[in-house]
Amino acid sequence: MMKNLKETVAFLRSRGIDDAEVGIVLGTGLGNLVTKIKVIKELSYNVIPHFPIATVEFHFGKLIYGELGGKKVLALQGRYHYYEGYTMEQIVFPVRVMKMLGVKYILLSNAAGAINPDMKKGSLMLLDDHINLQPDNPLRGPNYDDLGPRFPDMSAPYDPSLNAKIKEIAKAKEIDLNEGVYVSVMGPNLETRAEYRFLRIIGADAVGMSTVPEVIACNHMGVPCAAISVLTDECDPDNLKPVDIQDIIETAGKAEVFLTALLEELVATYG
Repeated sequence: MMKNLKETVAFLRSRGIDDAEVGIVLGTGLGNLVTKIKVIKELSYNVIPHFPIATVEFHFGKLIYGELGGKKVLALQGRYHYYEGYTMEQIVFPVRVMKMLGVKYILLSNAAGAINPDMKKGSLMLLDDHINLQPDNPLRGPNYDDLGPRFPDMSAPYDPSLNAKIKEIAKAKEIDLNEGVYVSVMGPNLETRAEYRFLRIIGADAVGMSTVPEVIACNHMGVPCAAISVLTDECDPDNLKPVDIQDIIETAGKAEVFLTALLEELVATYG
């Protein structure tokens, strides 16, 4: 795996991608931030050595290198999910590449369902902590000592300094920003009423199918990270209705405007 990482990094550096300060992972349907980036180089995933072969969902998966808020950024437009059949090692491969290219911190986003009844669809949630219910871990197997320790600490998986800055920006811009615990499940099906009740009992405020593997990899490598969920639906087990995908997409699109404003300001003013 280290050999593949080094080959990928060498390829990207040969294309002039070698001095990004910030890494960004844009969740499914959350690509609006790209319109704010002054693109220097754009590469489809399928031309980058050792990036997993894209499924239909990722035909437009791209690695974008450019400028945002006066800083060089490396953005992943589209991520890999465990439910699609990728291994955990494949899922976190891109964030490991970002680390080896020298990014100082990584920002992640996702679409999630609100379990906490006080959190409403269309708002954002800053991840303060998480619960990992995915059936595998990106650190399982031999440890790569060049990346990080065998038993990485996870007492503060989301960087307190980044989170404090995000909350400060949200307050100044009057953006509705919740803060809570994200639970990551395998998917791809959504949860039953009993499962939503269970997730709430164990302390989850929102549920999704991504992000946690990348956050584990970031902590393993000692890379500060922060993550924000766009809450696209309300998971009330006592009033659960069939999923309306169009409604979810529409809600994500409206809330993404606030996510973009937050991330753009954060990149410009942090560090």
